[in-house]
Amino acid sequence: MSRLLLALALGALAVAPAQAHEKPGTGPVIAFTFDDLPAHAPLPQGDTRVGIVAGILEALDQAKAPAVGFINGVQTEREPASTPSLKAWRDSGRPLGNHTWSHMNLAAATPEQFQDEIERNEPMLRELTGREDWRWLRYPYLSEGDTPEKRQAVRGWLAAHKYKIASVTMSFNDWAFNEPYARCVAKGDQAAIADLETRWLDAAAQEADRARTMSKALYGRDIPYVLLMHAGALDARMMPRLLRLYRDKGFSFTTLAKAEADPFYRTDVDPGLPPEPTTLEAAMRAKGLAPPPGVPDLAYLAQVCR
Repeated sequence: MSRLLLALALGALAVAPAQAHEKPGTGPVIAFTFDDLPAHAPLPQGDTRVGIVAGILEALDQAKAPAVGFINGVQTEREPASTPSLKAWRDSGRPLGNHTWSHMNLAAATPEQFQDEIERNEPMLRELTGREDWRWLRYPYLSEGDTPEKRQAVRGWLAAHKYKIASVTMSFNDWAFNEPYARCVAKGDQAAIADLETRWLDAAAQEADRARTMSKALYGRDIPYVLLMHAGALDARMMPRLLRLYRDKGFSFTTLAKAEADPFYRTDVDPGLPPEPTTLEAAMRAKGLAPPPGVPDLAYLAQVCR
């Protein structure tokens, strides 16, 4: 496809996102993943960690949406009251995966330190999940390190230990809203909370359309999308509306394992393979194409409810 034709295709998709109410099984699919269990971001007044996870699970149950939760075991020491939320997650029938013990950034660590962080989480995962497959890694900060050598060393270790990497192909920076939300709750600023809710949903809608634009421009189809979310208070509050938004856009919901069975994810399902781009943005750049503009700048959130 020429650059001109590709540009026209991108433009058409950007102004004509997925049609709503497509028949189940014929439209795009999303696999939900939630990072930072059992505790993410400041805890708003009146909320509990267990209540936040319960709210997320209730919404997912009502929508019959699978999801994987990725844990940082250190939080069970920092906030022991959060620990029962991990059992609640498992009692809902949803799997858990590894997000490292303390949310370590590989770019600031050696491969050996990072591998130790993964292994430190494993006893908790074994205890919580039994025989179920928990060998999925979500890189903290989505960082695979600051050098190709570091990236390859960890990927080799993951392959040797039968891990798969939980990719991300859709994210609207939900994490950035949770701290401002806690501040607004503390101030009782209902107008600011309503504004955050609107902006949060708008960001989700824009990113859904953007991901589809990239996938169709690259492959002429929808890949199954892996959505990055966080176990935060605003996420729990907004989850019913988010699920309805995706349904209205024609999405249905699938498991992480089924999503990553798509060939797009093959080098993350088998980290021993030579790595290929496993984000849509990276796949665009690898073909010499500029990704469409992302979610609007979120710098304003730093000033909300100060």
